[in-house]
Amino acid sequence: MAYQGLVASIVKCLKQILEKDDLGIDSKESLEVSIQCLESSYDIKASEDYENFDILELYKAHKNEAEIDSTLTPSELKIEAEKLKNQGNTLMKMEKFNDALKCYSKAIEMDNRNAIFYCNRAAVYSKIGNHHSAIKDCEAALSIDPTYSKAYGRLGLAYSNLNDFKKSKEFYEKALELEPDNESFKNNLQITLEKLEQDKFYTENPNSSVSGGNIDFNAFLSNPALRNMARQMLSDPTMQNMMSSLISNEHHDNNGRMTALIEV
Repeated sequence: MAYQGLVASIVKCLKQILEKDDLGIDSKESLEVSIQCLESSYDIKASEDYENFDILELYKAHKNEAEIDSTLTPSELKIEAEKLKNQGNTLMKMEKFNDALKCYSKAIEMDNRNAIFYCNRAAVYSKIGNHHSAIKDCEAALSIDPTYSKAYGRLGLAYSNLNDFKKSKEFYEKALELEPDNESFKNNLQITLEKLEQDKFYTENPNSSVSGGNIDFNAFLSNPALRNMARQMLSDPTMQNMMSSLISNEHHDNNGRMTALIEV
């Protein structure tokens, strides 16, 4: 059963309470019945060694953290939040994304008006493939600081990962308005524009396909972006060999067009 370990942990916790708490007879009986029901429903056996955890200790630890947080002044909370952000940054460099996510989330709990915390957490979400959450965090960051260029850039990345290149273009352009010399924004915008050109090409040429060795070179040569991309690809000897094998049954005129494509 999927939750057997969790239920075993709950049973362990209830038994600890039964032993330590000064409960009345009726309460003890009710608790014992609850334990028996859980053990029966999930086939929990005392002899089995389950992968569980100490829920009671987790509760105490969380309660202590909450009490510590409640004793901090707003300025102290900001300092602690900044420490957590820095810790999250270190974990990101180590590619410990889930741990970094916890740090940024805790920092946001302590200081929910810091745009950087949301934007950093958006970066984690992008790394783990949760692009919709990345978008929400970027939007939260921009609601705090509408001039935060990095948040626009990460929105561009998130929408690009969702294959929404129109929105991606919009946000990369906004990021560049705010930070025109940022090479990363420039490069990502260029990639997005190329993706849009590809989408446009396939929309206008729905029958365009490399299947069966049938390549419409006239359509390729008439599209500047695709021509440039193909020229770079076909300059690679390995790619030339692969493409040549794909069109080996094609008319010899296509071979001439491939040469023309490389030389454009």
